[in-house]
Amino acid sequence: MADVGTTGLVFREPLIFERSRPGRTGLRLPDVGVGMVSDDRAGPDLPAAWRRTAPPRLPEVSEAEVVRHFVRLSQWNLCVDSALYPLGSCTMKYNPKVNEWAARLPGFARLHPHTPPHLAQGALELMWDLERRLCEICGFTRMTLQPSAGAQGELTGMLMVRAYHADRGNPRRKVLIPDTAHGTNPASCSLAGYSVVPIPSGPDGLVDPAVVARWMDEEVAAIMITNPNTLGLFETHIAEVAQIVHGKGGLVYGDGANLNALLGIARPGDFGVDVMQLNLHKTFSTPHGGGGPGSGPVGVGRQLEPYLPVPTIERNPDGTFRLEYDRPKSIGRMRSFYGNFGVMVRAYAYLLHHGPEDIRRIAEAAILNANYLLARLRGTFHAPQDRLCMHECVLSDRDLHKETGLSTLDVAKGLIDRGFHPPTVYFPLVVKGAIMIEPTETESPETLDEFVAALEEIAALARSAPDELHHAPHRTCIGRADETRAARTPVLRHRFEEKPRPA
Repeated sequence: MADVGTTGLVFREPLIFERSRPGRTGLRLPDVGVGMVSDDRAGPDLPAAWRRTAPPRLPEVSEAEVVRHFVRLSQWNLCVDSALYPLGSCTMKYNPKVNEWAARLPGFARLHPHTPPHLAQGALELMWDLERRLCEICGFTRMTLQPSAGAQGELTGMLMVRAYHADRGNPRRKVLIPDTAHGTNPASCSLAGYSVVPIPSGPDGLVDPAVVARWMDEEVAAIMITNPNTLGLFETHIAEVAQIVHGKGGLVYGDGANLNALLGIARPGDFGVDVMQLNLHKTFSTPHGGGGPGSGPVGVGRQLEPYLPVPTIERNPDGTFRLEYDRPKSIGRMRSFYGNFGVMVRAYAYLLHHGPEDIRRIAEAAILNANYLLARLRGTFHAPQDRLCMHECVLSDRDLHKETGLSTLDVAKGLIDRGFHPPTVYFPLVVKGAIMIEPTETESPETLDEFVAALEEIAALARSAPDELHHAPHRTCIGRADETRAARTPVLRHRFEEKPRPA
């Protein structure tokens, strides 16, 4: 096996505040000819409570120190640009750099959000066309690009569900959520004012229509269903489930975070989904590690169009574009301006590059890669659902733990020593000791073989030298962290203390 990214010099790096020395700077600004404004000249528009009594305590460092600090910190991290990043349920695919070039074009990157629509026609046309392309892929009639991320998209969708039912005289009280759904779904329901009714999946890992029928009544506003679900399985009964829910006047909310498995193969709107958020930063290629940036558009069928957030982007008869605010039934604005525009540019470039034929190949390759890993690893780890999966497969530590006492966490830490970011661990919750792997379509067979070899080596090491794994990682800048203590007693701020200037 190739030794992937686990050797070389890695610097220890203190906090940048610890490098600070009074008077040190990394820039020189010209004299603008404006004197200091005294406190009494600050004017009545700046309340006294908002005025600083002392300069902000920022680190004072040279340019070389700033650059070295952040480069060294970057070298501590495994990222999708350095190795396979197989986070299950997250689609951490490699991001083509041409998308970054497109997002940095001056006409896009320097466009001020307050630019009047008649001076931002290019951006409005891009968003208008992107909406229609996404609607065609997903089978919806309209879409809002406004939400900043998938979770905000879920809330947006559920607020539209609530507005739809309230418009008919009863907002209803409950939402059904299968135990194989994404973890943000219950929170989004609660924020929208609904009670969550958990629905157990069957022994095959799928939602049972009979169970849905048993729970479905006129107080259920919707079912939130992730498809493919978090076991990496396609919900084969989705059309029947939709029929049951619609029969009682409810709506079907589809969690589209796993859309990477359906592109060009199946459209959620065609099998009964009424509203769905998707993730431009997952399925349509934007780097999103470390918490952002994100974009969570929400697509709807015709019955939910009146409730879309404002503004919508409309095309005028003369071919120009406008922002439309006159929508009396809208749920209102979900965020400032219109959304994370740079993410939209990247997604648009991605769609234009691939076209309809290659969009389908993305999903096919993602499914093939996941099933290849399942076939290679089913003899090394327990596979709770050992059958054809979609874009991700789920293993567990059951057999390994019985034989050696080692756990999923030990496997994850061992992978770090071998140059791979760990997969998602301990999720989905319906699988004890879960190891959830999504290779995406962007990885080669050689990379997948290296990943398999690393896991096989870890499994063998667990039987021959378990203590070595139990204290992994050994080859990183920081070793095995006490994650329990870090979660319970986090250090959330650094106390900055000025050091005297060296003589």
